[in-house]
Amino acid sequence: MILGRAAGAGSPDGSGGNGSDSPEAADAEGTTEGAQTSDDEEGRKPKRKQRSFWKELPLLIGIALILALLIKTFLVQAFSIPSDSMQNTLQQGDRVLVDKLTPWFGSEPERGEVVVFGDPDNWLAGEPTPDPNPVQRVLGWIGLMPSADEKDLIKRVVGVAGDTIECDNTGPLKVNGKALNEPYVYPGNTPCTVDDQGGQFKLKVPEGKIWVMGDHRQNSLDSRYHQNDKNKGFVPVDNVVGRAIVVAWPPTRWDTLPVPDTFDQGLSAAAPGALGLAGAVPLVLWRRRRLLTGGNPRVSGGGTAG
Repeated sequence: MILGRAAGAGSPDGSGGNGSDSPEAADAEGTTEGAQTSDDEEGRKPKRKQRSFWKELPLLIGIALILALLIKTFLVQAFSIPSDSMQNTLQQGDRVLVDKLTPWFGSEPERGEVVVFGDPDNWLAGEPTPDPNPVQRVLGWIGLMPSADEKDLIKRVVGVAGDTIECDNTGPLKVNGKALNEPYVYPGNTPCTVDDQGGQFKLKVPEGKIWVMGDHRQNSLDSRYHQNDKNKGFVPVDNVVGRAIVVAWPPTRWDTLPVPDTFDQGLSAAAPGALGLAGAVPLVLWRRRRLLTGGNPRVSGGGTAG
């Protein structure tokens, strides 16, 4: 019975009935069952667990710090105003954002811009040094707070290479012979008086240098007061960190720092080559006229004698 049942799969005549126990059928069933098992296994495969927020937080902080450091190095950096030398344009305690990107493309300071620059020759001697706590030092290093270690100053560019800057006692200040109307100067201040030097100077800005002054003229130890240092009061362009573009803090002081209209009146000094060319043109035209007329001033160059 066991052997017959095995051979006939329950069929009385041993024919196997519908053939479900044949090798072909067994293979088909095995394939179907195998496919179902595979599908079931795929359906039951556990999904990858998402990392918890707290595990990803250090990575996010690291990326944020790297981005902040890159922004500080190449794009924008915050600086704190430590004195009243730029009143009323800037007040002590203001935070300004400085554009550090354009100098990377060869842009140089222009007249009227408010710029931050590294101490040219011990201008900050005797100034109090801030003592930040460790957190402030870290934030300053990555650019989220003004750095206390950097010896930087902030002033307005008055003259660039080739300009002649002139002051006669109380002013007005002159650039290339043109008097400046300076509405940004602190109310009640004279434009260019130098208390301990008689208030008189006339100088030419050399190549690669700028001449800077604070807007609070009677409370700014700027280029005027450092004419005896190694740079003769000028600031090397290489010392310029960037241009201050906006007052970012406090919110009540938010404002942009555009170039005043004062510096749109064509202050550029004429280059010697341009002056020579301008003087040569009339001479050439006169000589050409003489050649065409044969030296006779009564004869018109384009006509004939009658």
